[in-house]
Amino acid sequence: MKKWIIGILAVLLGGGAVTWASLDEDQRNLLANLPTDRNVLFWSTEQRDAAFRTLDAIPVLAKARVIESGNTIYPLPAGEALPIATNIDQYMKEQRTAALVIVYDGKIVLEKYGLGFAAEGKWTSFSVAKSLTSTMVGAAVKDGHIKSLDDKVTDYIADLKGSAYDDVTVRQLLTMTSGVRWNEDYTDPKSDVALFNEHEAPDGEDATVSYMKTLPREAPAGSKWVYKTGETNLIGVLVSEASGKPLAEYLSEKVWAPFGMEQDATWLLGSTGHEIGGCCIQASTRDYARFGQFIMNGAVAGGEKVVPDDWLAEATTSQAEIGMPGRGYGFQWWTYDDGSFAAQGIFGQGIFIDPARKLVIASNGNWPVASGQGAEGEQRIAFYRAVQDAVDTKLAAANN
Repeated sequence: MKKWIIGILAVLLGGGAVTWASLDEDQRNLLANLPTDRNVLFWSTEQRDAAFRTLDAIPVLAKARVIESGNTIYPLPAGEALPIATNIDQYMKEQRTAALVIVYDGKIVLEKYGLGFAAEGKWTSFSVAKSLTSTMVGAAVKDGHIKSLDDKVTDYIADLKGSAYDDVTVRQLLTMTSGVRWNEDYTDPKSDVALFNEHEAPDGEDATVSYMKTLPREAPAGSKWVYKTGETNLIGVLVSEASGKPLAEYLSEKVWAPFGMEQDATWLLGSTGHEIGGCCIQASTRDYARFGQFIMNGAVAGGEKVVPDDWLAEATTSQAEIGMPGRGYGFQWWTYDDGSFAAQGIFGQGIFIDPARKLVIASNGNWPVASGQGAEGEQRIAFYRAVQDAVDTKLAAANN
């Protein structure tokens, strides 16, 4: 996103001096297409192009908390280009990519932007945020705020008592194996994922908790994996309750500032003030790449290990079968049998991490469809493999 968007929005919404006539055609098109409703899943492509770079400035979504960066910046120097056997421009066009940043051995070996987006802008994470939220569970365990992953969820979220979550552990919430029924169909306006953010909670109760405690059980806890954005929102509430801090503040304290993110980020809030743990961080693509580097470096920030020593080994390897050969689900990370893993968000957001190859790929975009289970998702995986092959080719050449 170019910085003018938020500035112009602030002035326009505040009745300032910037006028429609003073804007160029691209600026007018973006502002004209900003959505006026909250139903992200059913916005048009043009509305998403405009909104994904500025979700925290859209009036119907504008409640957000800042994730503050620090005084130092983790360096990402330029490196030698990789011999990737892919037409990058064509790939980005087909993926409707806004940003692609590839970091190999700590250096940026490819950085390109599209859709009128640029390096100084911030793009929404969607469910990439899930992997950041789960990392904050690790931080809370390390800090002693959460005693054990085998504790009951209701030990930390008292308002869930008496619901299907009575039998669910923190670990089962992390691996999405609670056995509580949930519908994540992005095409169905009556699905849970479409409805739960609009739920009106009673006074004094979190909106996510209020909605989730009404859901019935469909399987014994720990026996069935189902992808549930609402449960990551519960994880966010749990971390805030356990740590006594807003999730954005805790993320800033443990990672964003001490590791050296370049820009402040923001985290959208639900209607009752908690960060939406399963979604909606606004950050630069370089800083998403830095988060990937943070994880690959062992989750060390400011010289301190942020999570327990055994956390990453569990979090980034398969803890649940998802019905797809060679793939699994860890603690809010998608895993692959070759040891790589990824954070993924709807409409093309992603952070791919391959520790064995010292490789991080951060990407943002606006796919025509939300889900990554179709052609767009498979094309992205094929691209990841092409980049891995390029690393292998480079290493083989260096060894000859």
